[in-house]
Amino acid sequence: MGVTREQFEQGMSYEAFKAQMTRNQERLAETERTLALAEEELRFFRELEQPLHVLVLAEDWCGDVINNLPVLARVAEETGKLNLRVFLRDQNLDIMDQYLKEGKYRSIPVFVFFDQDFRELGHFIERPAAMTVLMDQAVTELFANDPAMQGVERGASPALMPEAARNRMGQFFGEFRARTRADSDRAVLQEIRGLIERGVAV
Repeated sequence: MGVTREQFEQGMSYEAFKAQMTRNQERLAETERTLALAEEELRFFRELEQPLHVLVLAEDWCGDVINNLPVLARVAEETGKLNLRVFLRDQNLDIMDQYLKEGKYRSIPVFVFFDQDFRELGHFIERPAAMTVLMDQAVTELFANDPAMQGVERGASPALMPEAARNRMGQFFGEFRARTRADSDRAVLQEIRGLIERGVAV
């Protein structure tokens, strides 16, 4: 199906997305405030021959959106080479279902990169693969060793967990993010750079 220029232009700016958020505003603002990108990480984007269009699928309840979308937005702001348009996932399932993780999961955020002729160069889904591996390892250790998680089935919805387990999961993800943030931000940039380089080379 793809995405047309006309569809793309109907998306929100990043600022408009932030203005319509009903949750996690403080977390996103803190991510923006503390985000530090080195000049060598931005140089590749500054040196792109032409600006790129980037379609973003997001929702304000998603932790990976709060973590990773500000990285993309900062690159756009600092370099002037990424034209972002944000679409709410749940209102745009026709687009979302073109970019399912592993062909079946509606994971977000999704960043889809297009050149000036709206030829798709590549797309990024959810979080860097390396971070998924680290998170899975940490979650496995949590369920195996933390008293609050004993008897709780891994993969269960937090809404169905006992309160102690639900609180511990929230604390765990906060701790994991604090510990891995710099590596995660760097990995987001590396994955995005790699997919653009491959897309431009084709």
